[in-house]
Amino acid sequence: MKFLADENIALAVVLFLQKQGHDVASITQLSPGSSDASVLLKAEEEQRILITSDTDFGELVYRVGQQHAGIILLRLDDQRNANKIRVLRKLLKIHAADLPDAFVVVTE
Repeated sequence: MKFLADENIALAVVLFLQKQGHDVASITQLSPGSSDASVLLKAEEEQRILITSDTDFGELVYRVGQQHAGIILLRLDDQRNANKIRVLRKLLKIHAADLPDAFVVVTE
């Protein structure tokens, strides 16, 4: 799958996904400080599912109507990288086929 990791997704999580065979780009590496709207536009243009912890993307999608190729919003109590990796591993194992074009809120 193709993903775009927002700035709040650490490179350790990006590396995990890449090791799993996914095509993952990182805003931290590509264009740090980009606005949420430009991040979402980049993800949509490249048909990448955005992975983020930023709730502002819900506003852009549901209130403003910005298009997207899929969003995984991590709403985790434990924000450590190991927990993000654990949750993403489980999500991808069970729901990978459902992620394109969906807005998914993930909790523990």
